[in-house]
Amino acid sequence: MSQATGTSMSAARSTSPFPDEGRGPAALKKGWAPACAGERVPAGDARIEGFTLIEMLVALAIFSLAALALLRLGGATAANSARLGDQAIAMIVARNLAVETLTDPQPPAFGTSTGEVANAGRRWRWTRSVARSPGARIQQIEIAVEPEAGGPGRAGLTVFRRGPV
Repeated sequence: MSQATGTSMSAARSTSPFPDEGRGPAALKKGWAPACAGERVPAGDARIEGFTLIEMLVALAIFSLAALALLRLGGATAANSARLGDQAIAMIVARNLAVETLTDPQPPAFGTSTGEVANAGRRWRWTRSVARSPGARIQQIEIAVEPEAGGPGRAGLTVFRRGPV
């Protein structure tokens, strides 16, 4: 007898909610048999559990579609990350040009000028357009930067500066 509960081990087994695990001939007499035993289970027997082949195929199809969607998302994220990196460097180039323009003692001439600059190991093409702003004696300077090789990574910046008197 068990000292903790005061019941015998055989009484504990008989009240278990789980059927006999199928060890020995007593289990075969109760109707339980492993699938490899070759016994047929009558139709409508409530003891049949598990998934059918079609259910497994549907589940596999759903899982594969979800996996493909995640792979495409990963690829799109990597491409987007590279594009944003190029765009960030282009904006740095535009800001550098704006700082040069604003700190120059002489205001830039009205009109459009272009040039090239190297930054982050790449060549960048820039365009600077200087025009009058609605305010008197104020210049509106628009700077556009794009990679020399083309592709993504364009940036634009507009700054204002006191113009010539």
